Amino acid sequence: MEASLSDFNIDAPRWDQYTFLGRVKHFFNITDPRTVFVSEGELDWAKTMVEKSRIGVIPPGTQVEQLLYAKKLYDSAFHPDTGEKMNVIGRMSFQVPGGMIITGFMLQFYRTVPAVIFWQWVNQSFNALVNYTNRNAASPTSVRQMALSYFTATTTALATAVGMNMWTKRAPPLVGRWVPFAAVAAANCVNIPMTRQQELIQGICVKDGNQNELGHSQRAAAIGITQVVISRITMAAPGMILLPVIMERLEKLHFMKKVKVLHAPLQVMLSGCFLLFMVPVACGLFPQICKLPVSYLEPELQDTIKASYGEHVPYVFFNKGL
Repeated sequence: MEASLSDFNIDAPRWDQYTFLGRVKHFFNITDPRTVFVSEGELDWAKTMVEKSRIGVIPPGTQVEQLLYAKKLYDSAFHPDTGEKMNVIGRMSFQVPGGMIITGFMLQFYRTVPAVIFWQWVNQSFNALVNYTNRNAASPTSVRQMALSYFTATTTALATAVGMNMWTKRAPPLVGRWVPFAAVAAANCVNIPMTRQQELIQGICVKDGNQNELGHSQRAAAIGITQVVISRITMAAPGMILLPVIMERLEKLHFMKKVKVLHAPLQVMLSGCFLLFMVPVACGLFPQICKLPVSYLEPELQDTIKASYGEHVPYVFFNKGL
């Protein structure tokens, strides 16, 4: 079908973003790990197509499917606030290939302190980059703030993992396998707020339904960051809680005892299977563009909005990040 109509809206979501199922479908689309391997040239083509579509200049012969594919690539690789190309490792589409390797090895090598320290450090380095890449870019973050958040989150993860590892030595083996998840959950509660602390200090940019900037709200920032923390913990939970149970039973099998060298690759593969579904599900728990009643904002911001718009702006919108 040729897309020659000027009313084709490239920015309109294909699925209803105010329903959980619609958001899951959206994130299944843009977190597709195959987009990680798309060439730079094709990503630039996607950006060009999206920009041309926005101004109604669509090349003759262009098909709707081509525009939808361009939108998929654009949404997966370019930041929604700045339009700039995100680094590959920080994209949510890299969560499956990157996360499966790190999660698999964290779950496999949990018995010794050096292994715990190394893999928790790798995981927090990865998380810090993802958090920075998917932040609300309207609130700048200094190098000093990034370094502080990275150090604090890594220290928290290591302290939790090493401490619980020592504490569970006399506990059943399965309990020890759950230590990595406890460390990851604790670190997420520190890493994300610390990385995005500028939003909590200065507030996050809120807009009306027509994308007009209305001001900055700390309350909106707190809501957005809390939702991101919940999503990240949910993303890791099924794989890091259920996979140890599965491996505990598999490793008792006679066949598995003979092929111990395959235990780590098997955990990596199974981690990937969990993440393939959990990344879009966790990202879809809350809308990326949050809707908040004006009455919930800070009193001074409410007064500013009402002075300019009266009662015509009942809600504000903001990008909570991922």
